[in-house]
Amino acid sequence: MYKKIDSGILQELEHIVGKKNLITERENMEDYGHDEIALSHMRNYPEVVLRPSTSKEISEILKLANKHLIPVVARGGGTGLAGGCVPVFGGIVISLEKMNKFLELDEENLMATMEAGVTLMKFHQTLQEKNLFFPPHPGEESATIGGIISTNAGGARAVKYGTVRNFVRSIEVVLPQGDIVKLGGKLLKDSSGYNLLHLMIGSEGTLGIVTKGTFSIMPIPKASLTLIIPFDDVSGALKSVPHILCSGILPLSIEFVSSELIIMTKEFLKKSWPVQVGNVYLLIILEGEDMEEVEKASMKVSEVCLSHKAIDVFVAESRDKQDEILEIRSKIYEALKSKTVEAIDIVLPRNQIEPHLKRLSEIEKEADMWLPTFGHAADGNLHTHISKFNLKGEYIEDWEKKYEDVRRAIHDDAIERGGKISGEHGIGFAKKEYLEIFTDKSLLQLMKGIKRTFDPNNILNPGKIFDLTQEKY
Repeated sequence: MYKKIDSGILQELEHIVGKKNLITERENMEDYGHDEIALSHMRNYPEVVLRPSTSKEISEILKLANKHLIPVVARGGGTGLAGGCVPVFGGIVISLEKMNKFLELDEENLMATMEAGVTLMKFHQTLQEKNLFFPPHPGEESATIGGIISTNAGGARAVKYGTVRNFVRSIEVVLPQGDIVKLGGKLLKDSSGYNLLHLMIGSEGTLGIVTKGTFSIMPIPKASLTLIIPFDDVSGALKSVPHILCSGILPLSIEFVSSELIIMTKEFLKKSWPVQVGNVYLLIILEGEDMEEVEKASMKVSEVCLSHKAIDVFVAESRDKQDEILEIRSKIYEALKSKTVEAIDIVLPRNQIEPHLKRLSEIEKEADMWLPTFGHAADGNLHTHISKFNLKGEYIEDWEKKYEDVRRAIHDDAIERGGKISGEHGIGFAKKEYLEIFTDKSLLQLMKGIKRTFDPNNILNPGKIFDLTQEKY
């Protein structure tokens, strides 16, 4: 179906973006053919990389691509873990790296507007200068605004504030035929017809290319504490979580992680960790308008955890120590990366986390394959890393033979427990076969119908989320 880019089309593309923003040399396109997923088959070279500076340029590119049936993939920071920005069919990669302007900080409406190529780091730094913050914390600071909108990114703070979707107020998006539309506005409510804004959020660049975003922002809380609570086993840690939430305390974050992974990560980062006891930790961040309020919450959380056999409660009060603890938690994936085949992203009802972890332990032993797991204990989102190493720490020469069976067993158990195959990473290329398997066929047909309505020629990020037949509607 798709056509190759000939010299005539290349000349038209050069006319749109300029010669210096068009890349065709294979050695210069390596970084544009993959994201952070470790699987070697989830990478491919595009025929050309374009670096537009405006929505108008993207519009002209898509009009040309739609006319000639050329696949197009939008790319932000390339930090994804599902192969979502891989140009499976070659074609055009549109890199948004040059669309990186912070456009407006509206303190009266508490909203911020920026282009899609702005990184999370730049977003956070700009807000901090005004004592403001963007609550979602997807974890990877080099991720871009367009990317976190397109995947509806989550992170450790979702228990209190929800995912990125909860903070997006409007977007500018270029549709596959080249139309530039604005969805939403500086509004906190809107019941004016179908909510196409929220349809676009999380659509992984398959329905349109996000070029700008406006977000709600908040004042930085005046006081915060980070608690590290060690347990001998995961059972007591996980049983504490619903009791914390039912006590009337809503922490910013409740994470669980093994001491093994903390030790590995702190050594990887050459950082220190203040706790030397326990096999499993709950990392809990509390915030409020004054320290008295936060300390009262801390006492209540401590009582709950100690009643569930916590060994002790360690409190980090200084911002520097809190930041160091959060950095160690945030960099676990980096520490595991060289050992990892794939990072699984299932989400479960909270009361199914512990039985799922027991099943993971069984799968580990059956396959003799290390499956380090940590995650967001309060929202049920777990990150299981399928490793190339066995339980003795030895490299598995034939890990490819075990990988698919282990991967399927993990997802089968999650679905049986009422879970879903992705909590925040998206489906991308990596998980589309499981979406087909585990999604009701009528719902899947509705999704495919939406895709065909927006993109009848299937040029925009094809081969992601699901496969489409080439028939036109």
